[in-house]
Amino acid sequence: MSRVACLLLLLVLAAAGCGGEDDAGPATTAPATTTDTTTTAPQTGTETDTAPSGETGTVTIEGEDGEAEVAVEIADSDAEREVGLMDRESLPDDAGMLFVFDEDVDYGFWMKNTLIPLSIAFADAEGEIVRILDMDPCEADPCPVYDPEATYRTALEVNQGAFSEWGVAEGDRMTLER
Repeated sequence: MSRVACLLLLLVLAAAGCGGEDDAGPATTAPATTTDTTTTAPQTGTETDTAPSGETGTVTIEGEDGEAEVAVEIADSDAEREVGLMDRESLPDDAGMLFVFDEDVDYGFWMKNTLIPLSIAFADAEGEIVRILDMDPCEADPCPVYDPEATYRTALEVNQGAFSEWGVAEGDRMTLER
């Protein structure tokens, strides 16, 4: 009888162990998801920690009406582009922010939490300005999206009206010196 009891006990324990393994199945899935999230999170955190990078340069705009030089902060990561000129109360007259993309893009900009009116020039991969728009501050949703209705590689934000003052027009060329 004791052998039978031992066998039954072993079977019960084995069955309980199998039930535990079924419970372990979803737990194994959770760490895989957590691992994927953890792999992604540091990349996002790293970009956020570097915004703004502090990298600067000079954009020269050449056109029929001459040449304009603009001291720029360069936003070339997702985190830097996401912050942009938010929460700034002013921008020097001869300065701006240049948004640089690795490939052609076609989406619009918005002015969420941007306190100063801006103008933006979108330029293609060769530096030709394909569109200039004026954008107004927006502190509360919904904020309008300013769509260039064109593909571009860079976008230069300056104080609203500066492009007009400098004689900059669509078709002019921008170059960046870092």
